[in-house]
Amino acid sequence: QVQLVESGGGLVQAGGSLRLSCAASGRTFSVYSMGWFRQAPGKERDFVATVNRNGDTTYYADSVKGRFTISRDDAKNEVYLQMNSLKPEDTAVYYCAAVRNNWASTRANEYEYWGQGTQVTVSS
Repeated sequence: QVQLVESGGGLVQAGGSLRLSCAASGRTFSVYSMGWFRQAPGKERDFVATVNRNGDTTYYADSVKGRFTISRDDAKNEVYLQMNSLKPEDTAVYYCAAVRNNWASTRANEYEYWGQGTQVTVSS
């Protein structure tokens, strides 16, 4: 089992940047593919980005491609989401998730473990 804790959210102006971090407990972080999802008020939880456990495959939602970058540091048991050129429509609660496989999953229902979320608010 793994526990996930997100951090790094906050309030930023449009065009700004934030870096989200997700710290995972346990010694087997390297066997998990990791993903970031987000949920805006009144909307479903949407896929943002994912990286497989080897770190050699990443996928991004079209809405964030070219602006967001997912990365992982297995030595620190952490995964990151660098968010640049933020837009008001990026405002949401961002969740980190983990699944024990080696393919970069884009479907929320494939993930086994979830963090509590961190709020990102982008003002216009």
